[in-house]
Amino acid sequence: MNTQDIAKRLVALCREGKFEDAQRELYAQDATSVEPENMSQGELGNVRGLEAIYRKGEVFMARVEQVHGIEVSDPLVAGDWFSMTMILDLSMKEVGRMNMSEICVYHVKNGKIDHEQFFYDAG
Repeated sequence: MNTQDIAKRLVALCREGKFEDAQRELYAQDATSVEPENMSQGELGNVRGLEAIYRKGEVFMARVEQVHGIEVSDPLVAGDWFSMTMILDLSMKEVGRMNMSEICVYHVKNGKIDHEQFFYDAG
């Protein structure tokens, strides 16, 4: 698959809430996941490797009580890079209901996503 195909497939799976399925299908084994600087440490911080990315997703979902909605934009592709916006309407344990809005940027190498980076405001 080329970058456009991967971008469209990722968007489709994310719209269905199938984040781990997307990672298993589309990510490289040594992919990196990068958070904003003030969120780069800890269990939900920057990680390298597909297993670490899975674990990061598990930790995040363990904090979610309910997913009320997911909005994902169409992808914007430039060469081996693409981006999309994502808005998650969630009820989080000990926090309550909230909207998480972010810009997600991805790099594709050898037909797999090898880098993801998220941009959002974190309190």
